[in-house]
Amino acid sequence: MLSIVIPIHNEERAILQLYDKLTAVMERIRRPYEIVFVDDASTDQSFELLANLVETDARLKVVRLRRNFGQTAALSAGFDEAQGTVIISMDGDLQHDPEDIPALLEKIDEGYDIASGWRRRRIDNLVMRKIPSRIANWLMSKASGIDLHDFGTTFKAYRAEIIKDVNLYGELHRFIPALASMYGAKVYEVPIRNQDRVGGSSHYGIGRTFNVLFDILTIRFLLTYFTRPMHFFGRLGLLGTTAGCLMLGFVGVKKLLGHEVLYQHGPLMIFGGIFLMAGLLMFSTGLLGEMMMRTYFESQGRRIYAVREIRSRQEEKTREGNR
Repeated sequence: MLSIVIPIHNEERAILQLYDKLTAVMERIRRPYEIVFVDDASTDQSFELLANLVETDARLKVVRLRRNFGQTAALSAGFDEAQGTVIISMDGDLQHDPEDIPALLEKIDEGYDIASGWRRRRIDNLVMRKIPSRIANWLMSKASGIDLHDFGTTFKAYRAEIIKDVNLYGELHRFIPALASMYGAKVYEVPIRNQDRVGGSSHYGIGRTFNVLFDILTIRFLLTYFTRPMHFFGRLGLLGTTAGCLMLGFVGVKKLLGHEVLYQHGPLMIFGGIFLMAGLLMFSTGLLGEMMMRTYFESQGRRIYAVREIRSRQEEKTREGNR
């Protein structure tokens, strides 16, 4: 079964056209499916249109959020409600063409865990969107170690067991392939079409560039040090305490030799104390992080690994019995 998850926010002009195109494509695919619309507190008639569609199509489900939580939260709500073994996410403004869904599913059927859309020919403004996007995608690729050209698009297909292992918050939906790689997900990039919006305006702009940079730093930390924060903070702590001890040791030797350190080396003594305290704080932060990670995994029964499959003679007997 396929689940199509579509976050919606003030897209009343696109909803009916999107529904018609989407159902036409899904009928050709000839696989059971459901469509999960997530209304992120729209202020236009989006929810009313979706509610009317639900009355005519049993394969539709509409999730209405209490307030505008943002695209990441809307996607997370849709993933939680999805019942399919393969989940497809896409935008509701018709910039994503449903005709590209078979190409995404083809890669999932080949064994990949994530088929990620790639807007090879973007139609956005060169200065305000294309150039910042290329820079951000390059930084994301280097920080995450995932060789993708387009992290920003929502148009992706996932195996359900992979996406349900990824906890989303903030604005990390664009990093789902990187987050899923923590669990060994295989990712393939599929070229998709990029179309004009049907009414409305984009919710993204140049002002989000700094937010993306902060998210890149977060992802880099999560991918590298999520289960071992002491390795990150410990290095900083060791650097700080070493520098502080060397500075204070130098001042101490000068004092023992009879020099007037307060006037001659006052700034060095202050910096030495600052570096020493900062180093100790880094060590303390690392220890707290280690305890939090232990609490996170043990209290929730979460594992630090993910199993793709298990094969044994008993498993083969079970499969034969099910046949």
